[in-house]
Amino acid sequence: MSLSIYKAAENKGVLLPVPPMAGGNYNPVQLRGNIGYVAIQFPIQETIFTHQGKLGQEFTTEDGYQAMRLCALNVLAQINEYVTMDRLEGINHITAYYRSAENWDEAPSIVNGASDLFKQILDTKGEHSRSLLGVHALPKNFSVGLTVTFTFQN
Repeated sequence: MSLSIYKAAENKGVLLPVPPMAGGNYNPVQLRGNIGYVAIQFPIQETIFTHQGKLGQEFTTEDGYQAMRLCALNVLAQINEYVTMDRLEGINHITAYYRSAENWDEAPSIVNGASDLFKQILDTKGEHSRSLLGVHALPKNFSVGLTVTFTFQN
């Protein structure tokens, strides 16, 4: 029997949330060939919006780390709906979006919240490249967001 990503996370002591619903007319995960694209995930816990505001203003760097970790949990919950652990070849690339106060400069530290979680749950399948983008605004005033591409076996 194939191991779900949910079960793999549970085996590491982590519970995946219910995947958030799409916020518009799009698919949360799009599969093309053997590449999967996960639409932007925000720090939403079940149906509760968290971390709305700016890093370095309303939130600390540690808060940002936890917000990115929650985004990554939502990414894994989305992938779990489409691909089993044995079919997942790995996370390819993550793109992290963040909003911050003018002089805040700790983006790599917060994005480790996602990177660390992917490594914890997926081991070497969680290794990836990444990009960090500071932005003026995100939907619903979220402080962070995360998109991911992954490879899977057809």
